[in-house]
Amino acid sequence: MKKRIAGWLAFMIMLSLIAQTAFPVSAIEAAEDYKMVELEASRSLFSLTEVRTVEVEADFGEDVDVTQLQWTFGGKSISEWKKWTSGTNYNGAPFITVKEEPHFVDGTTTIKATLEFGLLFNTSNLSNRTIRTQYQQFIGDYELGLINPASKMKAATTVKLNVYDEFLFYDQLKPAIDQIFAQAKADPANERYLEYQSLGKTVEGRDLHFVILAKSKKAVDKYLNETLPTALENPESLIKKLDSGTKGDYQVPVWLNNIHPDEVEGIDTSIELLRKFALEDEVTFKTGKGDKERTEELKVEEVLDDVIFLYMFTNNPDGRAANTRANANGFDLNRDNHYQTQVETQQVTQEIAKWTPLSFIDMHGYVNGFLIEPTTPPHNPNYEYDLLYNTMINQAHAMGQAGIGNSSLTSYFIPAEEWSDGWDDMTPAYTPMYAMLHGSLGHTVEVPTLSLDSFHAMVGVGLGATKFVIDNKDELYKNQLEIFARGVNGEDNRAVDEYYTNAAGDSIGRIRGEHDNFFPDYYVIQTDEKEQKNKLEAYKMVDYLLRNGVKVEQTTKNMKVNGTMYPKGTFVVPMKQAKRGLANAMLYKGENVSDWAAMYDPIVVNFPELRGFNVQEIRIPGAFADNTTKVANVATPTGNVVGNPPKQVLANSNNDTIKLVNHLLKNNAVVEKATETKAGVTKGDFIVSTKDLQLYGKNYYFEAKPLGTSNQVKTEQLRQPNVVATGSSQLNFTLEELGFNLVNPEDADVIVSYGGAINANTLSGKAYVGIGVTAMNAVKNSGILPGFDFNRTANGHEGLFKAIVNDHVLTSGYEKDELLYSTTGAWITSVPDDAEVLASFSDSDDFYVAGWWPGHERAKGQTLAFTKNLEDATITLFANDLAFRAHTQYSYRLLANSIYASVGTEVIKKGKGKGKVKDKEVKTQNNKVEKSFFERGRDRE
Repeated sequence: MKKRIAGWLAFMIMLSLIAQTAFPVSAIEAAEDYKMVELEASRSLFSLTEVRTVEVEADFGEDVDVTQLQWTFGGKSISEWKKWTSGTNYNGAPFITVKEEPHFVDGTTTIKATLEFGLLFNTSNLSNRTIRTQYQQFIGDYELGLINPASKMKAATTVKLNVYDEFLFYDQLKPAIDQIFAQAKADPANERYLEYQSLGKTVEGRDLHFVILAKSKKAVDKYLNETLPTALENPESLIKKLDSGTKGDYQVPVWLNNIHPDEVEGIDTSIELLRKFALEDEVTFKTGKGDKERTEELKVEEVLDDVIFLYMFTNNPDGRAANTRANANGFDLNRDNHYQTQVETQQVTQEIAKWTPLSFIDMHGYVNGFLIEPTTPPHNPNYEYDLLYNTMINQAHAMGQAGIGNSSLTSYFIPAEEWSDGWDDMTPAYTPMYAMLHGSLGHTVEVPTLSLDSFHAMVGVGLGATKFVIDNKDELYKNQLEIFARGVNGEDNRAVDEYYTNAAGDSIGRIRGEHDNFFPDYYVIQTDEKEQKNKLEAYKMVDYLLRNGVKVEQTTKNMKVNGTMYPKGTFVVPMKQAKRGLANAMLYKGENVSDWAAMYDPIVVNFPELRGFNVQEIRIPGAFADNTTKVANVATPTGNVVGNPPKQVLANSNNDTIKLVNHLLKNNAVVEKATETKAGVTKGDFIVSTKDLQLYGKNYYFEAKPLGTSNQVKTEQLRQPNVVATGSSQLNFTLEELGFNLVNPEDADVIVSYGGAINANTLSGKAYVGIGVTAMNAVKNSGILPGFDFNRTANGHEGLFKAIVNDHVLTSGYEKDELLYSTTGAWITSVPDDAEVLASFSDSDDFYVAGWWPGHERAKGQTLAFTKNLEDATITLFANDLAFRAHTQYSYRLLANSIYASVGTEVIKKGKGKGKVKDKEVKTQNNKVEKSFFERGRDRE
């Protein structure tokens, strides 16, 4: 958080310098105080995206020389306000011009004139990324003044300059919400139900504002406590009522969302729509253009008979405050709705699961042409696409027609109808796609410009979606119920298959292999430490599923299924449930879609392999029937100290152990790392005193076993590594999560890099851990490692693949055969002499498991990672990504092992339990790293 605050202050200082450079202090500012009179203005609001004129009047009470009057804006002469030209340069034509010179009115002393406020950035579209980082500095209140220097009098008034009138900074959102609530409460005829909630806090402690608007509290309670539970448990009973016309009064949720807060219209649209539906009796809007244009009227009381509005103003308040796409940890939250590594996505997705909205609109920008989903193929096979596609197409048209009708935009387009690929919904990373796994009609809407016009279009989108839902409520809700019914009944309906195609356009359906049903009957998540390679991640997965609305059960007795004995208390995910698609999307292996020419984003989710725990598919109907109990919540396990011997061995088996080791090192506890497998200790395990473990290990999960002495095994004593990370804010997040001490470049003894320039002279006495293409390219170009080379298809090509892991202290805790992940599209073709190969791509024909990696065949059998000792430095290179979006957590220990290997000091055994430490590292006097080495590489986000 301190780094983010420092970065924000630096950014604000930069903007201040820009403003000072663009608009220097004038002589007018330095003049003595003036006698003030009122300046009357025909308007007080001005826009960065719309040309506006203003008529002004002033009376100085005397005859003045109008040719000598001077105009000021914000304390500066209007002649100093120049338009943006490029970069941070404001040296173009005047921003403010005098359209009608000051003149007297009808022989009086009243002076009248007309000014025009043009487009400061020479365009009404501020979506250009250079402009987007600068325009907000100009938003605010300004004094508009007319000065008579002869009498030292100033006529002045306060006006506001905004990007468009409705734009609100984050700090203005809650006051705007409160004002709407107050106005609604003040109207005795207004009986609508309004509820504000903070869903939680962001990384930097801001509230996640959330508002419910409904007909009444009774309607909300009925939906959450009666309608939705029935829909999830017994959807067919509600389908029968809809078919027979006996369903009666019910409401469905419509969710309005924004997740990229620098795509600004979405947040302001939600405030505007809240204002309309909370305060107005009727809302009218136009839909269509030309001959198709018509006016629609929504009677709000009737609307609320059908819908409950849910306003998630922004999932990323910190980004709204800082005018960034990413959150304070540097994550694009619209790539984290499935991984849920960030606190914001955890809280918002939990609320989506709670409400299970029927319609979900995520408001974005800026794509030329006004894009409205649904998407191109390939589609995630866990959607019931036949029950979503047609109604999503129809809702998209309804939103698009209302968007162009409510603005001067003339057209929109739907990727599913106009593109062949490149805008897919294969990953549930995006908020609407995540919502689709809950049976929602999930749409990303991309307005084409950052402008007043796009704001009006987005308001139209919200109104069009509302009209579509109330006009088609029974049909839409029945389709959602059918999705739930397929889950509850375990039905794999072949009607979906036509929507699942290959790149050639052939229908391939869901890839069922040898099975009749794409979905298993159960997933089993064991917790026995002998059978579960990572008990901690197993419990975290159960917590994830519960938080996301998936039912999880536990066995009530020991049960043998498929020849495996599952002890009492084993977690079972029954796949005959309404939200089986969400569970399967996170737990199944994934798809190979490498035949497609373009994909929008990485698609592999596969929690078991990327987080590193065991899960079993069971395809025996009713295998656990009547022998389980529902799980309401789980507590994360912690480790147990075994006995009270002098020392304990900590298995290098999970990330919590790494966190614990770093915690011990920060508290000056002695931690040894085994460098050989012997006497019941495995190479790479950690050895600590029992007393230290009892003191510091209470909040961590670890697997410990007693050890009388470490004299029988070779060890190294670790010291706290000083680490610097370059090239990715997400890498920093990972290292901080693991508890490593991040320092400035000059203080580092370990460099972990996603990329950046490298100089051999800066490596003396240090270890370098390079990850991915950019880092490997830097090493190759530096000439430090003769004999090293690599190849690639394209950065961004990704996949889960079979790997062969060699026995080495850097691979401690991993098996020989592993499934690993890459999103760099690269492999190592040649290693230097005396380098030790850590891992390779498997040479089996089926080595590639899932993902999108055209040309992955070229990586077959190639080297994945190696380490090489130089004269006084160590270089370790990984062709794959070890910390991708904080989801590849099973690979974290490869990173940690590489860091620890650089700071270990050999323990020379002497006598009973005594020894001395021998420093193996060679240091040089010049232990500083040049800045060029630490230049930030390209952020992969």
